[in-house]
Amino acid sequence: MRVFACAGFVCTVVLALVSAGSPTLAASPAAPPECRTSLARDDVLAGVGARGELVLASGSRAVLDGLHLPEAPDAAAGAGAWLEGHRGRTLTLVARGETDRWGRAHVDATTDHSLDLAGGLVEAGLAAVAAGERDALCRPALLAVEAGARGAGRGVWSATLPEARDGAALRAQIGRFVVAHGRVLNVGERPRRTYLNFARRGEDGLTVTVSKRTWRQLQERGLSATALKGRRVRVRGVVESWRGPTLDIASADMIELLDEERAPRR
Repeated sequence: MRVFACAGFVCTVVLALVSAGSPTLAASPAAPPECRTSLARDDVLAGVGARGELVLASGSRAVLDGLHLPEAPDAAAGAGAWLEGHRGRTLTLVARGETDRWGRAHVDATTDHSLDLAGGLVEAGLAAVAAGERDALCRPALLAVEAGARGAGRGVWSATLPEARDGAALRAQIGRFVVAHGRVLNVGERPRRTYLNFARRGEDGLTVTVSKRTWRQLQERGLSATALKGRRVRVRGVVESWRGPTLDIASADMIELLDEERAPRR
């Protein structure tokens, strides 16, 4: 068992939930380029920048891989304060893939007290799991950690998730990261993209667009057009506007099948 010291409570998570992509484990040779790990190195957390950026004593900057920190001011402040609580700690950092366009490394970070920063934020409900601009989620096991926080209604999960058929609510979130759920009414396969529609033609609801490569990955997991039609799913990403609210999926892990027996409460 690994113990996360989460704000105000202690949470235990089976090691297997977080070891996928853990800072102590190297990615397999077959890992996508953005998930391949570098050698671990130590640095000191000197501060926390905007949107949870880690400011390191060496002068470099990094962001935690596989997370989306909240945008709402109060929630963002909570996540920032949680990270600030570890200022001055020595971190073991394992970078994944190349640096981003701002020159920041995407890292897994563990404190000198064996606290996994990404896992702690997710467990506390202070961050959502997301692949971001990358084509792969390097630590999909974090989704199971998030499920516990969401089920308990902690942090960002205290609010009800938007329904994919609620176009008005989703349009209000254009330009923001959302996690939504709903039933796929139909699937339109095209040469370059596939479209998952959650509302009938003429109705106001979400359309999820899936790149050709990601659609191939979904099919390899058994999620064909036939398999998805009529199923309840959870999707996540940044809402855009194109003939209504649209969400583009770059990683197959950003679509989750939901239990048909119980509609999600959040």
